[in-house]
Amino acid sequence: MARTEHLPIYKASYDLCSYLEHVVHGFSRYHKYTLGTDLRDAARRALKLVVRANAQRDRVATLLELREQLEELKVLLRLGQDLKVFSGFSAFEHAITQVVELAKQNEGWLKSQRQGQGRGLGTPTDENSTAGGGARRREAVIASQRRTWSANEQQDDMGSIGGCALGGPCRDGFLASRA
Repeated sequence: MARTEHLPIYKASYDLCSYLEHVVHGFSRYHKYTLGTDLRDAARRALKLVVRANAQRDRVATLLELREQLEELKVLLRLGQDLKVFSGFSAFEHAITQVVELAKQNEGWLKSQRQGQGRGLGTPTDENSTAGGGARRREAVIASQRRTWSANEQQDDMGSIGGCALGGPCRDGFLASRA
């Protein structure tokens, strides 16, 4: 099994689990066993997903699952704040900040895996990668965009540019003007 203690995302998720254990201890009895249990379980699931992702060769699916788990955790924290279960705003603020930082680290890890940079273990799945004909797809998309742009720049008989009346709003919300 891969070593996880050196990963910043592991340290952050472990700190989040520890922090939520202490915070939930101060919840009222009703919220401690309902929302508090959900918060603690969600944080532990996130920690387990980090460990699982580090042990796998293809991490993308697990990192996407971690993304969903962190979103669920954010919703639970916001619910707790709305129900005023935290001892103060600073407790909520610290918890939500930790989750946001964890989500940022997860997105960076996911991006590196999609680009095939994860210590050579990731597989390139980005459409713009050169492996598997990605260069041909990229060139086809660029050529298609050029055709679209040139068609939009041509002025038709009614004084419009790309379907937008001069001086009026276009589909994208910008005003058309003569070049």
